Amino acid sequence: QVQLVESGGGLVQAGGSLRLSCAASGSIFGVDAMGWFRQAPGKQRELVAIITIDGSTNYAESIEGRFTISRDNAKNTVYLQMNSLKPEDTAVYYCVANLPYVGDYWGQGTQVTVSS
Repeated sequence: QVQLVESGGGLVQAGGSLRLSCAASGSIFGVDAMGWFRQAPGKQRELVAIITIDGSTNYAESIEGRFTISRDNAKNTVYLQMNSLKPEDTAVYYCVANLPYVGDYWGQGTQVTVSS
């Protein structure tokens, strides 16, 4: 089992910044990709950004250039730096970790609210 604990969500005005963190613990040996998804009210969960163990990244078009994903393998932690936030970025943000041949593990989610 892999446990993921997110932190860093909150309320921010449009144009502001937030930094999300996700710390992994438990059976983390072999975890490859980690990343973030988000789900806004009434919408499906969508990919925000993913980073592999070797640092390769993939971003959703809607946030590219504004958000940056990074990872500290020594701390088993993934970060999402969110700049130039927009009201449409309001959502619950979920951390995910992939363990090859086992599956995906999800955090409980952290609320991000961007006011206009």
